[in-house]
Amino acid sequence: MIIVRSPLRITFGGGGTDLPSYYREQSGFLVAAAIDKYVYITVHQTFIDDLIVKYSEMERVGSIDELKHPIIREAFKVVGLDVHSLEITSMADIPAGTGLGSSGSFTTALLKALYSHRKMLVHPRELAEQACDIEINRLREPIGKQDQYIAAFGGLTCFRFNRDDSVEAWPLKIDTETLYNLEDNLLLFFTGYSRSASSILKEQDDKTRQQNADMIQNLNYVKDLGLRSCEALEGGRLVEFGKLMDEHWQYKKKRSGGMSNARINDWYDHAMANGAAGGKLIGAGGGGFLMFYAQDKTRLRHAMTVAGLKEVRFRFDFEGTKSVV
Repeated sequence: MIIVRSPLRITFGGGGTDLPSYYREQSGFLVAAAIDKYVYITVHQTFIDDLIVKYSEMERVGSIDELKHPIIREAFKVVGLDVHSLEITSMADIPAGTGLGSSGSFTTALLKALYSHRKMLVHPRELAEQACDIEINRLREPIGKQDQYIAAFGGLTCFRFNRDDSVEAWPLKIDTETLYNLEDNLLLFFTGYSRSASSILKEQDDKTRQQNADMIQNLNYVKDLGLRSCEALEGGRLVEFGKLMDEHWQYKKKRSGGMSNARINDWYDHAMANGAAGGKLIGAGGGGFLMFYAQDKTRLRHAMTVAGLKEVRFRFDFEGTKSVV
């Protein structure tokens, strides 16, 4: 049996500038971190002719083209597999639709597992590029590239998305003390809402393609916030980083009416009044996880728990997509 895991991610700044509709005109930049919450893919050889695929549903088909799951179907084509007698299963530590990049993690893990089945090595960059090709080019999803790249590379990583579709990646340059303090004081709380990011991202994508001045200006400013967040983190100025997250959230809400709601806004304000230096909703918006940088984590943790939110504790992942077995 082959078991592959791929980390989920949080974004520190610049999110939204990784969509092709934006970076092909303006170039994009963001900082993201892989965390120790994973999507797992298992591949197991069986003694029956059919291909069995288990995710939230179960499929048993005689050929790849019969698969209903679009990512799995296209991944087989990319890897060049047309085999039967396989059972593929997916599992995850966190539900899909919660803003932590699960689709990109799923795609990179699946590709890695299929290449492992073929006994082929694949570089993290190639893994990310192929995952992006599946989701953005083949399936026409209105999404960006950060999820696939941070899942493949892992770590705390800066990404520049160039106009020619190339991507530059390099590690965030922070010292060990700053890393530990960041890890200890970043808190994640689940809002209880799972949602599809497609409608929110499509609205951004459509407006960007139409050269909507407000959207372009917003994304330009968010890109600058990403660069400033990078400087604050590398300089060890973590409270400043927290305040930049708050500024990022205020601009992010302007991109779409579906980005937040009254209940999320109340929770956010409650956190800011109880020990948070700043925070934001992770992912495209509308639900998922609220992330805060805490100046008083004990107070913040208590306040949010009393408000009914569940905390998910995490550490950073520095291995990226990897074969476990």
